[in-house]
Amino acid sequence: MAENSLYKVIFYNQNQVYEVFARAIYQSEMYGFIEIEELVFGERSQLLVDPAEEKLKGEFSGVKRSYIPMHAIVRIDEVDKEGTAKVTELKAGDKVAQFPFQGISPTTPGSDS
Repeated sequence: MAENSLYKVIFYNQNQVYEVFARAIYQSEMYGFIEIEELVFGERSQLLVDPAEEKLKGEFSGVKRSYIPMHAIVRIDEVDKEGTAKVTELKAGDKVAQFPFQGISPTTPGSDS
């Protein structure tokens, strides 16, 4: 990774789609996880403050490194400049393309299927 690289990471978490910017991403030593470090948020010196980004910034305050399950990753882009970090709530019927995840049976536990 180049020293000044910046990545936009989009992932799915609890019926929400997160879009964050990070300086470092890599495959974790924990099988099935992607690590993101050095999260980047907008400068506080800006005249306009985005409350959604501030909420996200608060959620990740004090976080040194985040481990995102690989099947939750929607997309990772290397970008030239930072955008606005955001969380989008999914509505009923919205679909998110994710990596296929095998190992979870579509049947309910305890059923005889």
